[in-house]
Amino acid sequence: MAERIRISTGSSWEPVVGYSRAIRVGNRVEVAGTTAVRDGKPVGVGDAYAQTVCALEIIKESLEKVGAKLSDVVRTRMFVTDISKWEKIGKAHGEFFSDIRPVATMVEVKSLIEPELLVEIEAVAILDE
Repeated sequence: MAERIRISTGSSWEPVVGYSRAIRVGNRVEVAGTTAVRDGKPVGVGDAYAQTVCALEIIKESLEKVGAKLSDVVRTRMFVTDISKWEKIGKAHGEFFSDIRPVATMVEVKSLIEPELLVEIEAVAILDE
């Protein structure tokens, strides 16, 4: 069986819920739902664009910790609390992925774990072997 490499970002939710920010098994990397939280505090409160950028930066950092990069991403899933902000969220996503063009899904959800959070993003990456 392939080794599992687990990455934590130190989120207070990780040990309570029992999850890792990212796991690499073989050439596949799964990144858990990622929000715009740094040092335990929401970033870009009220700004869907800024929160998307922050979440994608955290995803990029997590990928790099397991030897992957954004260009390895094949899927993203975006969970948003207000679908009317799709253009701002999509603009930020496009700034990271316009040349990579992974499959992507954006769905509206009732709420996220904290009311200030507007966007949560998951990613899947497959590395060339």
